[in-house]
Amino acid sequence: MASRAEIIRNFDPSGVGLENGNFCGLPFDYDTADILLLGIPWEVTVSYHEGTAAGPEAVRQASPQLDLYDLDNPDGWQQGIYMPPSPAWIRELNDELRPVAAEIIHATEQGLDITSDERLAGLLQRVNAGGDRVHRWLYDTAQRAISAGKRVGAIGGDHSIPLGLIRALADHHGSLGVLHIDAHADLRQAYQGFPYSHASIMHQVIALPPIARLVQVGIRDISHGEVATIQQSAGRIQTHYDAVLKEQRFAGIPWRDLCRQIIEPLPDRVYVSFDVDGLDPKLCPQTGTPVPGGLELEEAFALLRELVRSDRHIIGFDVSEVGDGDWDGNVGARIVYKLCNLMGRSRPSDKGLA
Repeated sequence: MASRAEIIRNFDPSGVGLENGNFCGLPFDYDTADILLLGIPWEVTVSYHEGTAAGPEAVRQASPQLDLYDLDNPDGWQQGIYMPPSPAWIRELNDELRPVAAEIIHATEQGLDITSDERLAGLLQRVNAGGDRVHRWLYDTAQRAISAGKRVGAIGGDHSIPLGLIRALADHHGSLGVLHIDAHADLRQAYQGFPYSHASIMHQVIALPPIARLVQVGIRDISHGEVATIQQSAGRIQTHYDAVLKEQRFAGIPWRDLCRQIIEPLPDRVYVSFDVDGLDPKLCPQTGTPVPGGLELEEAFALLRELVRSDRHIIGFDVSEVGDGDWDGNVGARIVYKLCNLMGRSRPSDKGLA
């Protein structure tokens, strides 16, 4: 079997993107890749638009259209990036449980108490067990890869998907911070009865003791209860509302200065959780819960660059809520590739971007 060095020597990064099933048509496999991308086609508890279960495949199919030269890391592709096929059982379980969860969601929207209805309570337990199974699979898979010296990114699916990866990284690294780009705070507790809801992911994350700081950017749809959670966190959760950031921009504060203020509280090791609905919805119109406003793509990339320039280390990431569409897949693939390359630049031996 060819080594990574031999693969790099024989591959033309300026050639036509290969339709070989891998991310960007790169020629690496599990053994020769340094970065493992895990696609998780899961959106069981989605409460608005369906379609993000097709996100990993949309990203994979769009990715060979990307040119591999990246200004932030021109040789980033040489790290070796591998995206194995998503497990068929996850999509099958998603399709089985989605209508079950939809019945529960409908009941909650009618004001019904799920726990007082024996049949609905049983359905809820079934959905929650499915979410737990997916998270345990991701935790185990990520742990094996991390132990083998690989870095891991997850591609969703709705924003509930990365919990297992974050848990695995927390177990491996100890104290870490989370940089969370999103339109929503995702701090609801067991939203609509689902602890593994896309609206509850950061509630689950902040419950992990190793998470030293959660910094949220682009938030513009939030509940009273979530605001209370932020205010009661004693600074452990720092939320940068989209409207406030825009007011600061209108007042003439450069975005780069704001980026530096945003990342200042983060510790040395940082996990990036990138929900694409944090962007202006024109960029990913098929995302699960679009909200007017948000970041431009290069604004988000500038924030990530400042994170790397600060000598902090990106230890893993997820890109979630990519919708089922060519354009959404194209934008999602570019975010994934940028995160791979910036993660490579942020390794401890690096001095950051010039």
